[in-house]
Amino acid sequence: MVSFGTRPEAIKMIPVYQELKKYPELFEVTLVVTGQHREMLDQVLSLYDIYPDFDIMSLNQSLTDITNVLELKYNELFEQERPDLVLVHGDTTTALVAAFEAFYHKIKVGHVEAGLRTYDRYNPFPEEINRQLIGRFASLHFAPTLKAKENLIKENVQGKIWVTGNTAIDTLFLNLNKEYSDSLLESIDADKMIILTTHRRENLGKAMEQIFLAIEELSREWPEYSIIYPVHMNPKIRQMAHKFLENISNVHLIDPLDVIGFHHYLKKAKIILTDSGGIQEEAPSLGKPVLVLRETTERPEGVTVGTLKLVGTNRTTIVNEVNKLLTDDSYYQTFVTAKNPYGDGSASKQIVSALKGIYYKEY
Repeated sequence: MVSFGTRPEAIKMIPVYQELKKYPELFEVTLVVTGQHREMLDQVLSLYDIYPDFDIMSLNQSLTDITNVLELKYNELFEQERPDLVLVHGDTTTALVAAFEAFYHKIKVGHVEAGLRTYDRYNPFPEEINRQLIGRFASLHFAPTLKAKENLIKENVQGKIWVTGNTAIDTLFLNLNKEYSDSLLESIDADKMIILTTHRRENLGKAMEQIFLAIEELSREWPEYSIIYPVHMNPKIRQMAHKFLENISNVHLIDPLDVIGFHHYLKKAKIILTDSGGIQEEAPSLGKPVLVLRETTERPEGVTVGTLKLVGTNRTTIVNEVNKLLTDDSYYQTFVTAKNPYGDGSASKQIVSALKGIYYKEY
């Protein structure tokens, strides 16, 4: 059973699901979605013509409400289906509750993207504690990097650990092989685009205000650059984005792109500013500098090798870092030439190969 509930989870779990479905003689695969991010999740599923076997809908509610509802629904589902293995991804409330209820039913849990850590329980919140707890419930751990594996070993988790790379890279390469164009993307010259994404709960409020003020300043300093911001559907974020940025001619506030479109925008960008975890893994595969708009990251490997720089949310710091990238080509090239530590696009094949080895010894 493959389980997920948000758009980022879907992007990273769809290649695993598709790889498993290639072997109907070996695996009976069912897909469960919760719709924790209903509209954005449906967009991804329709893009790949994927239809869940079970849709245990959870409307936008508080974390407590989502947890309570999903506990009851997963309990009922596991009583009914009794899968041999539940695959969850990352650190969402959906992943935590699915792993927790699977444990209660003595069903094995496989954790994709296991071992990411900041060791700051409220940053990111609630993801950091979610993924630590999932590590305790899981018996199969698919770590994206050696550092993630080392975190799990240090925590003395039970079960077996594989280092597979990150499935986000699988999806990136898949999508860049698909045809895509739109009028905005075609109207912007290569290397004259800056991409912004910001949506994290811990950045809501003053931190996001600082980010938007930095973008406002950069738009004046670099009028020849187009700054593209696919605005998250969260009403609070949309309200703030339009308050600070909507009347700036070279800042484009657009609706969230589908994942194929977004990956093509990344490919054309000069610089990426983001608080997203997935983009920290994806963009370095394209040789794009990533400035991380967070105080901590659970992806320190990218910082260590130089594909990412952690810049926080201070207006002046953000402006200075972007200016340095745009004026110092030798500095820019240090990001471009750094090797992406998050894999080569074969993570899903490695995960399925590991499952073959567990359930079918001849593999």
